[in-house]
Amino acid sequence: MLAKRVDEIPSNPDGWSFEPKWDGFRAVIFRAGEELLLQSRDGKPLDRYFPELRDPLLRQLPEQCVVDGEIVIAREGRLDFDALTLRIHPAASRVKTLAAQSPASVVFFDLLQVEGRDLRNEPFSVRRAELERALANAQSPIHLTPATRDRATAQDWFTRFEGAGLDGVIAKPVAGPYTPDKRTMLKIKHERDCDCVVGGFRWHKDGEGVAVGSLLLGLYNDAGKLQHVGVCASFTTAKRRELVEFLAPYREDALRDHPWAEWADDAAQASGRMPGGQSRWNAGKDLSWEPLRIELVVEVAYEHMQGDRFRHLAHFRRWRPDKPPKDCTYAQLEVVPPQELMSIFPENG
Repeated sequence: MLAKRVDEIPSNPDGWSFEPKWDGFRAVIFRAGEELLLQSRDGKPLDRYFPELRDPLLRQLPEQCVVDGEIVIAREGRLDFDALTLRIHPAASRVKTLAAQSPASVVFFDLLQVEGRDLRNEPFSVRRAELERALANAQSPIHLTPATRDRATAQDWFTRFEGAGLDGVIAKPVAGPYTPDKRTMLKIKHERDCDCVVGGFRWHKDGEGVAVGSLLLGLYNDAGKLQHVGVCASFTTAKRRELVEFLAPYREDALRDHPWAEWADDAAQASGRMPGGQSRWNAGKDLSWEPLRIELVVEVAYEHMQGDRFRHLAHFRRWRPDKPPKDCTYAQLEVVPPQELMSIFPENG
């Protein structure tokens, strides 16, 4: 069951149930006796990456059930998505070490089946009540997501929990059934804007030399070093082709004194989170990049930061020819203080 993005929490709250939007790995969890399967959104098994969850799930879930939720890691008062992505590792020994260092939790928000009863066609109000009964005695690392029908409370969550790494708010139709692969929920996510240096770009996968795929973005830190903070993409086909011509003059002699020049060689590209670094998700993915002279500034929209980088793709808004690159610093970013997760994670699982 998916969600479509809207700009604000519905102003007519009747008929909606609101929940915090978790920033983790979506998972449907199947249990039948001692058999357990953690399945990702794209149908892949996640069990081997989160071995510490098996025993708590078997202890606390009903003997036979299918539950929808989110696998998260909470550390130091906020969700840590980077720690979560490190779990997708081929070595079981490494996964075991990480599981001990940063144990994961599961936050549940829907119940599809329990003890042989298929609940997918039941309204969400019924499914939520059944989920509350099933998890009435849940203890960390198993959690039931908060839910409310009060718009003011939902708006408070939207603002207050952002610093803890939550994505925003989800609105679910109270009378709606569970609809796999359909966007019948609403999601309201945080979005801000900032000005970034454009340090380079990548060709589009279907059009090297013909279409630009993404722009590589940078911000200056307190030491005056240009840090790679993410990419700007989602251009139309026409815009991708237009960018080829627009960027051409800035490619000339671009590596001379470029702050990321050392990332152009093969050894550098094989390590770290650099513009040319190997993809953690797809080892065969081409992440080679083309440098640009440090002269262009772009205004982008972003949702929130994960450490010193954008958590998701940024979105192009406009060029800023009036702004010098050196003014593109982290200082311009709005910093939201972390909200303690104690009200959601009683033991900060």
